[in-house]
Amino acid sequence: MAKTAEEMKNGLMFRENMDSDRGMLFIFEKEGEYPFWMKNTYIPLSIAFISVDNKITQLDNMFPLDTVNLHFPRRPIKYVVEVNRGWFVRHKIKIGDKVEGIP
Repeated sequence: MAKTAEEMKNGLMFRENMDSDRGMLFIFEKEGEYPFWMKNTYIPLSIAFISVDNKITQLDNMFPLDTVNLHFPRRPIKYVVEVNRGWFVRHKIKIGDKVEGIP
């Protein structure tokens, strides 16, 4: 879980692998439009942008070491979840689904 500015800045950078049932939850202090990128990130990831009412508003795939493309939410969000690429598809999670258990 990334809650501090330092944890959010580092995210999943420099990891070479991640267990299939793991990921990272980013919790922002306030709702906003926070971009993500893959600088120094070696793992292919999928990202879910989640609104203040805990609904998934957008799902994107991100590619390792891509420092050109920024992934912007299309609307303000409060949370982000990053997982191994394809995890959301494998678990049939889609835009509009409600996420439970966010602290």
